[in-house]
Amino acid sequence: MQQYVVYRRVSTKEQGRSGLGLDAQDRDVSLFLERFNTEPYEVLATFTDILSGSEADRPDLAAALDMCRKTGATLLVSKLDRLSRKVSAIATLMEDRRVTFRVAQMPYADNFQLHIYAALAEQERKFISARTKAALAEAKTRGKKLGGLRDKTMQRNAAIQANALARAEKVAGIVMPLREAGRPLREIAEHLNRAGVQTARGGRWQASQVKRVLDRLQA
Repeated sequence: MQQYVVYRRVSTKEQGRSGLGLDAQDRDVSLFLERFNTEPYEVLATFTDILSGSEADRPDLAAALDMCRKTGATLLVSKLDRLSRKVSAIATLMEDRRVTFRVAQMPYADNFQLHIYAALAEQERKFISARTKAALAEAKTRGKKLGGLRDKTMQRNAAIQANALARAEKVAGIVMPLREAGRPLREIAEHLNRAGVQTARGGRWQASQVKRVLDRLQA
């Protein structure tokens, strides 16, 4: 019988955010166990940390890994970044011969693919941060006065726009060729869903969302 130890993580800010909360992680894990697990299974325990993914000291993750090493169970997480947002931490875990782990949202990914995904995700976060800083610097050079509440609002808006564009660019390799080939928005959405690509909130693509992506890429 396949044994699993489930690990969940949220930061205080993420607890109520769609796609990152505990309920969403539970749904991912349940879906994996019901549809992608090929043999009888048992969940030995579920561990939960409520802190940032950048924190090195995560007591519940340490406890989950300890149980995996002692029992031979597989660590199961909903998303790779629930383990860590640092590719170095993911790589270290992969080198631990006493631990195996699976990612519910990437049920067929092997260690090599997970390593590549972690590296790309870390690179994307650095790019988004740099883009946000560049947008703020450009606003200042144009003579826009930043300060107080307005400053915070502009920073938030710049961050939202930068994140949205970064997500659009991430799926451009699928969306743009299909659109240029004359495919309808609904068909493009289905291609994204079949490819396992999720929306920003962890859901399925709709035609309206594909249109917003195209609008951002063409702006």
